[in-house]
Amino acid sequence: MIKRDLQYLWAFSIPLSAYISLTQSSWLSYSTVIFTFAIIPFFELFTPQHTFNFSEEEKKKRVSIIYFDILLFLNILWNYSLMYFFYKGVIAGEWTFVETLGKTLSIGILLGSNGINVAHELGHKPGLLHQLASRILLWPSLYGHFTTEHNYGHHTKVSTPEDPATSRFGEWLYTFWFRSIVMGYISAWKIKTGMLRSMSGIQKILHHPIVDFVLWPLLFPLVIYYFFGVSALFVCLSVALISVLLLESINYIEHYGLMRKKISDSRYEPVEKIHSWNSNHELGRVILYELTRHSDHHYKAYKKYQNLDHFDASPQLPFGYPGSILLALLPPLWFYVMNARVITWRNKNL
Repeated sequence: MIKRDLQYLWAFSIPLSAYISLTQSSWLSYSTVIFTFAIIPFFELFTPQHTFNFSEEEKKKRVSIIYFDILLFLNILWNYSLMYFFYKGVIAGEWTFVETLGKTLSIGILLGSNGINVAHELGHKPGLLHQLASRILLWPSLYGHFTTEHNYGHHTKVSTPEDPATSRFGEWLYTFWFRSIVMGYISAWKIKTGMLRSMSGIQKILHHPIVDFVLWPLLFPLVIYYFFGVSALFVCLSVALISVLLLESINYIEHYGLMRKKISDSRYEPVEKIHSWNSNHELGRVILYELTRHSDHHYKAYKKYQNLDHFDASPQLPFGYPGSILLALLPPLWFYVMNARVITWRNKNL
């Protein structure tokens, strides 16, 4: 079991690759890009898929092991330290344009995988500490509305036409990016406005969408501009966009074409294990803190990442998440591989 627990240290391979990107020149500036979208997909073609589940007794013990939480909180240290050195490098002006581009992409991937993804895990947990850590990790991506929309919108409406983060059958990734980002923001605003009805006084002011979704996210680029200047501000916005597009690409592959049955004019069947695409490819699983066991996450959102289960009934992606994202970037190829799988799933479940 110790070996299985230590495997999550692989999640820090992304920050390590970003460190290499920042400290090296030439093609090594693209270290995180190469590691994420070349090395990982290559190895996942030849490594076995992991379908092991812990017993219920083991899961009860693992819930209280602080080691798993520490791994998540450490990402605050890695991310902000690397961003500091990144922005210092930007204003030093010693990198070529090609090197700056590689380092920008690397930091963007870091903020998507070890930023937004970890914030997603923490944002599902109760308690001020978890919620604060989630907000801190989301801050550089300027995606402060994500937890509200994800927890109260996406998890309620997943695999329905009403969910912005569920990709439609035949929908291109590039049109999905626009729809999910815009409609997800609008959805979060409506959800937050509804929450205000039960609040009063200073609480109502602090939790207003203008504060949470406008002023708070804008504070980060203003800090970057104040300390590092206008060139760093432009790069800051670019990094945030890259991290968000990585998140939305993951959203795209997680639910592509899967829909829940409508059982009345206003209700759908409950969310089940069959309503998300999964991947048991070992390397991607542990680097993303079991995000790829997405069916169980939606089935029981309260479960911590270290206890998420594999289910034989859950639809499986033919590749890991990085490989699937590469495939989705080429829509005709994605449709060729995935549409037949979606049709088979629909014939069985609808």
